[in-house]
Amino acid sequence: MPGQQNEVTFRFLAEPTDVNFGGKVHGGMVMKWIDQAGYACAVGWSGAYCVTASVSGIQFVKPILIGDLVTVKARLIHTGTSSMHLAVDVQASDLRSGELRLATSCVMVFVALDRPDGKPTPVPAWRPRNDEDVRLQEYARRLMDMSKAMERQVVSLHPAAPPP
Repeated sequence: MPGQQNEVTFRFLAEPTDVNFGGKVHGGMVMKWIDQAGYACAVGWSGAYCVTASVSGIQFVKPILIGDLVTVKARLIHTGTSSMHLAVDVQASDLRSGELRLATSCVMVFVALDRPDGKPTPVPAWRPRNDEDVRLQEYARRLMDMSKAMERQVVSLHPAAPPP
C-alpha cells in the first residue's frame, strides 16, 4: 500500500568481486547499492515505478573492505508532487573488531512514473515526525535549491541545450 514504507535497509558482506586493485570496494559498486536501496524505498512509498532523477552531496567518507558487513539505509526525507527525496547512508562494519563506520552518504531524488505513459504520477505526501526529520527535510530543500542553480549554470554554458 503506497505511503506506508518510508525506509529500507539492505545488509550484506562486501565480496572480493566488489573491490578494486587497492582492496577497497569500487565507488561505482557503492553507487549501485545506493541506487538499489533508494529505488526499493521510493517504490515502497509511491507504489509506482520510479526512476532516479539525481544524486546530490555524495561523500565517500571511509573505505569498505572485503568481508565488511555493509548496511545501506535509505529513508524518505521530502516529497514533491511526483518526486521523493531520500537520505541514503552506507555503513561498513568490521566483523572482527565490531568497528562501525560511515562509508558514504548522499541524497537521491526519484520520480514516480505511471507505467503506460511514463509520465510523472503523484506520490503520497510525507510529513516530518521529529526534529531529525525536519533537519533532513531542510537539507533536502537546500540541495534542491543548489541543484536548480547548477542547472541554470549548465544551461547558460550550453545555450543550445534544451532545458531539463
